[in-house]
Amino acid sequence: MRRKQKRLLQALGLALAALVFLPNVGLWSLARDQRPPHGAASPAQGSHMRQRKDLYFGDGQRKKDWHDKEAIRRDLERTGNGEQGKPYPMMDAERVDQAYRENGFNIFVSDRISLNRSLPDIRHPNCKNKLYLEKLPNTSVIIPFHNEGWSSLLRTVHSVLNRSPPELIAEIVLVDDFSDREHLKKRLEDYMAQFPSVRILRTKKREGLIRTRMLGASVAIGDVITFLDSHCEANVNWLPPLLDRIARNRKTIVCPMIDVIDHDHFGYETQAGDAMRGAFDWEMYYKRIPIPPELQKPDPSDPFESPVMAGGLFAVDRKWFWELGGYDAGLEIWGGEQYEISFKVWMCSGRMEDIPCSRVGHIYRKYVPYKVPTGVSLARNLKRVAEVWMDEYAEYIYQRRPEYRHLSAGDVASQKELRSNLNCKSFKWFMNEVAWDLPKFYPPVEPPAAAWGEIRNLGTGLCVDTKHGALGAPLRLETCVKGRGEAAWNNVQVFTFSWREDIRPGDPQHTKKFCFDAISHSSPVTLYDCHGMKGNQLWRYRKDKTLYHPVSSSCMDCSESDREGTCTSVISTSISFGVRNKRKRQTSDDGGDSPEHAIDVPEHTSFWKVMATTNPTTETEAAHTGLETTP
Repeated sequence: MRRKQKRLLQALGLALAALVFLPNVGLWSLARDQRPPHGAASPAQGSHMRQRKDLYFGDGQRKKDWHDKEAIRRDLERTGNGEQGKPYPMMDAERVDQAYRENGFNIFVSDRISLNRSLPDIRHPNCKNKLYLEKLPNTSVIIPFHNEGWSSLLRTVHSVLNRSPPELIAEIVLVDDFSDREHLKKRLEDYMAQFPSVRILRTKKREGLIRTRMLGASVAIGDVITFLDSHCEANVNWLPPLLDRIARNRKTIVCPMIDVIDHDHFGYETQAGDAMRGAFDWEMYYKRIPIPPELQKPDPSDPFESPVMAGGLFAVDRKWFWELGGYDAGLEIWGGEQYEISFKVWMCSGRMEDIPCSRVGHIYRKYVPYKVPTGVSLARNLKRVAEVWMDEYAEYIYQRRPEYRHLSAGDVASQKELRSNLNCKSFKWFMNEVAWDLPKFYPPVEPPAAAWGEIRNLGTGLCVDTKHGALGAPLRLETCVKGRGEAAWNNVQVFTFSWREDIRPGDPQHTKKFCFDAISHSSPVTLYDCHGMKGNQLWRYRKDKTLYHPVSSSCMDCSESDREGTCTSVISTSISFGVRNKRKRQTSDDGGDSPEHAIDVPEHTSFWKVMATTNPTTETEAAHTGLETTP
């Protein structure tokens, strides 16, 4: 009996062992059969490893792809006027002055383009694969406006809402700077009521752009403040790249790449040169200069440092903005504030970057449509910035703008105290460590000009004249006026061949801000805003006394066929250029002045042109750079 019980217990034990052990043997065998060869990662492991690589930075912070793929797909399917950022096909009736009068851009065209129009994704291809922190700060988007056009203002708001992750938009604050147009009153309030994240503030008197921005910033609730102008269009995935940089370093001010929306037909395109560093000349005009090789990165879509911002479009940590004192409240209306905030952030332990993967289009007005209040001066703003932040370098501005020297900047004691309390560095440090490449393009002390004087066609005795020379107009030849008195000559027929190898109206101490410019061997020579970046404005005065234009492989010339004022393409092997150099540049062997440049030329024409001196080369359009970006 005991033996049977013992055997029964043994059988039960074996059965129980089989139930526990055999299934595990089977699972182990199945896992062994599916194991990859030695040294290879399993599918599960590989998936997990790729997931970790994609979702984590080196510091362990999670990241994600913020692109709204569905919204991008819908935009790609849109067709119609202005869609995909294409120019609107304008008719003559839409080019009338009335279309521009109130806004400085063609509001007739703007009104015919959808408020939700699609834009071309012109980012660097690498931007499409970039991942950003999964946890980003939210932002208050501040949009100041004064008598803005209805459709341009609404399109700005729609683009922000359409192309921003909702969780990153704490609010959009429209700040009305005492507008008097009816469509910006109750009609605007009724329209914006459909968007819970949008609110409208109104000033009680005309405050100007700077104080209007400050008002918006003062009520902001977001972690970050993002400033936009009221005639912008945010492009694909524009916001996460900005917020990501601030999340990593809260003392970083970040600026999107500012694209151009044409003020006529609303076509959307990059600025010439695209990614460039913000800079200034010593009259305080905003400029753009190339990224030096020392700062260029293997991935051109990565952020890069910029000494100065363009102005109206940037994002900043809200607390850091107020630690810096915000904008100087003593600055009036508009102008100079981009220098003040740029110098301040760099010199007071912060940094500033441009973000190639964030792009926002901006309408550059044809002209400013509103009047600046009496007594308000841009010069005063610039003097105030110079006095507070530029130390001994302010003298270079006063040398070029002597009228600034005795101009009152108002009380700057509080601003100087702020600078002291923040332990800010000197402007010399800024020039040596941040803007060290600026003097190469805009030296504080200008090298002497190569030559200056009149440009005379010796074949007829006619001279290049700027009396009727509007920007973009072909240069004309007129009767020389040098012998009629110094004043008349200096005003219209004096030109400087500068150290930059460009040609500008005026003598070396009073040159104007536009230069001789040509696109190809068959184009006229015109006056265009000087950009200091060579390209279309580079000229070489050669030993054979020809004025050579490298971009077009051509020399300055003219043709009799242009007598009626219509430029035509003419090929010539001669040069029609003479320079009479007024200033003593050097002495000849006998101790006299060096001879004036004078050469024989073909018969005269109404216009100067660029003509090929040999076989015409393929036409090359060197990009115009140095766009002046103003709100």
